[in-house]
Amino acid sequence: MPVKRAYLAISFSDRHTLDTEISYLVKKVKEVGVEVFVFVNHYNFKQNQEIEMMKTAFNELDKSDLLLAELTKKSIGVGIEIGYAYANQKPIIYFRKKGSDYSTTAAGCADYIIEYTDKIEWVEKLINIISKLNK
Repeated sequence: MPVKRAYLAISFSDRHTLDTEISYLVKKVKEVGVEVFVFVNHYNFKQNQEIEMMKTAFNELDKSDLLLAELTKKSIGVGIEIGYAYANQKPIIYFRKKGSDYSTTAAGCADYIIEYTDKIEWVEKLINIISKLNK
């Protein structure tokens, strides 16, 4: 099945530290025909809306062909999204900046692991994987 929509999982608290990288990724991946859906850009839930938040996340994952999991900083929420994608047999790509902590649980579920130093390397490696998946 060709990849048309990728769900980018990233911790809400870490999202803004990677603004430049994520904007670049969304733009460049769109150029190869894949929409990147960044959950934390579209939704903002209050503390008493946990059930609605997870139902919404799972619904968005169901509409996606691929999970991109950015875990430069470990995140329980991203881990749950990885588990859901894994259980639903979605391809998973685990990303982290070189030198950051390695998540053995994310790696154990991932189909691909990308370590990157900058946004250009991150996106080049991602596009190469998407090209393989789309063959």
